[in-house]
Amino acid sequence: MSGFFGYARLGPARYRERCGLAFEEFAAGQVFAHRPGADFTQQDNAEEALDTLNNAQLHYDSHYAAVSEWRRPLGVSTATLQRLIGMTSRTFYRRRRFLGFDEIAMTRPLYGGDTLYARTRVAEIAEGDGEAGVLALVTEGENQRGESVARILYRAEIYRRGRHPEDAAVGAVAEEERFRLYHPRADGALVEQSGLYFEDFVVGETFEHWPGIAISAAESRRHALRALECNPRYADPLYARAVFGREPDLFEPFVIGAVTALTTRTFGRVAANLGWRNVVLPRPVRPAETIRAVSTILAKRESASRPQQGILSVETTALGEDEAPICRFERTLLVYKRGFGPYAAAGY
Repeated sequence: MSGFFGYARLGPARYRERCGLAFEEFAAGQVFAHRPGADFTQQDNAEEALDTLNNAQLHYDSHYAAVSEWRRPLGVSTATLQRLIGMTSRTFYRRRRFLGFDEIAMTRPLYGGDTLYARTRVAEIAEGDGEAGVLALVTEGENQRGESVARILYRAEIYRRGRHPEDAAVGAVAEEERFRLYHPRADGALVEQSGLYFEDFVVGETFEHWPGIAISAAESRRHALRALECNPRYADPLYARAVFGREPDLFEPFVIGAVTALTTRTFGRVAANLGWRNVVLPRPVRPAETIRAVSTILAKRESASRPQQGILSVETTALGEDEAPICRFERTLLVYKRGFGPYAAAGY
């Protein structure tokens, strides 16, 4: 049952996030409810259609859609496919490759403003080779009303235990109750979990967040422009090269945001982020440089006004590819205690 826990133990009081089950841990008939869900917006829809030169105006011409039988723009089917398959990745993280998609059915319209959820049933298991086995999977997409919007039948190879490229780099699985990746629902489905409760944190423990992220120059430029940042050193390559002799810098507030986001697989049960302090940026981040984050629990205390939540103080350090710090900050978080929060009511 080692894959059913979300952390590896790297040493005393030090853990690393992990995802996915090994092939041996799957069984025919298992059902996984993937979380979190995600809103599907008309902006998502229009960008997917226009970025791929999709000439079906039903996806982005609201006037046209209004006089069609659908009355509003219809979701791009391949955007639904991408979103649903991506949403399954925490359970099927150890996938070696897809072997094929036997059926991709759009069973009900998906519109901008809907929330999309994914649920997968393991239909069949085959032995494959010595490195990976084969799963036949059925992923159902549902909207916020529980209505089916898509059904995907496909086959994927999943690495066996000890054969995934990451396995040699991590320690033993931390088989502690607080680190379980799933909880069973009344109907038998295994619901993916994200984040620890307030009681689960121990002062002095360190968590390595996984995986890392690389920020491209284009992403940084887009975020700077959308923030109305007018300094050309973030968005004007000619200016940056002429004045500084280098490509545009990455937008520092976006770097802070990206580092913060890396921590959310451990701090996923946060009710509110109360703020940052002592933010330092020791060196610029290079475009496309992979950065990884590590967090240490500094302190925890009860909330005087919110008995269902506690207050956590955390230090996070982000490292560049040279293992040197590129960002460090402290945060104060309001975290739900076990048994509280919106999780059950929201299907989490």
